Amino acid sequence: MEALPLKKPDWIRVKAPTSKEYFETKALVSEHKLHTVCEEAACPNIGECWAKKHATFMILGDICTRACRFCNVKTGRPDLLDPHEPERVAKAVAKMQLEHVVITSVDRDDLDDGGAEHFAQVILAIRQASPNTTIEVLTPDFLRKEHAIEVVVKAKPDVFNHNLETVPRLYASVRPGARYFNSLRLLDTVKKMNPSIFTKSGIMVGLGEEKHEVFQVMDDLRAADVDFMTIGQYLQPTPKHHQVMSFITPDEFSEYASRGRSKGFLLMAASPLTRSSYHAGDDFKRLSAARSAALNHVSNN
Repeated sequence: MEALPLKKPDWIRVKAPTSKEYFETKALVSEHKLHTVCEEAACPNIGECWAKKHATFMILGDICTRACRFCNVKTGRPDLLDPHEPERVAKAVAKMQLEHVVITSVDRDDLDDGGAEHFAQVILAIRQASPNTTIEVLTPDFLRKEHAIEVVVKAKPDVFNHNLETVPRLYASVRPGARYFNSLRLLDTVKKMNPSIFTKSGIMVGLGEEKHEVFQVMDDLRAADVDFMTIGQYLQPTPKHHQVMSFITPDEFSEYASRGRSKGFLLMAASPLTRSSYHAGDDFKRLSAARSAALNHVSNN
């Protein structure tokens, strides 16, 4: 018999979005016929982020070829690629006057390159329309897609993010279509190809992992020279998705953040509501400052 859902604690409750800015962002996304992971993944921070005119654009359609048990994005047979999507995303970025933008996508295992060239075209279009905007990509794992990583790296995003999502022991039940060490290799490859690109990855907690497993993921990411790690509370989107096995306390998140910093990440973000692109613009500024401080320290010693 399946256990009853856990009651959501007060520290992760959020208010329904009501601000004028939120509805302006919603209208702009609709006007340009764009998808956002904020909506598709039912992100709890959508009210706060959209009120600040921050949005994470989801390219390559809104139907994923995989069925991860934590994710609320639709699964099925995707539509054909929209050749005008890069231009529409770039226009929205310019209209919103974004300092920093996050571009993510569904998995497109049906495409020969997993959608890598489309990512590159979106980056190029944004550079042309809004040259001062810094660009962060949050990509799929491009599993068995030869040279896909190179295509995205050559487009020179400022941040290359790819999430491990959970600890390796839970991949079979949480992320069955992916491979933990393939994702680690992707991040390592990006850094080796272009060390100037910040690399980033994140996991969810509350899926049944143990603390020592989270610490091991930190060590694995540092071995791949990843700069920035995020850790947030998993929230079950619908009853058909993976159950929340535990709610991690704010004190436990503080412990994760402290341990991550001690392992050498340039930046750690760990809190109940932390998500991959939450406060991404501010985090990019902190990453840049942390790298400069580290380089200055090396040159002075």
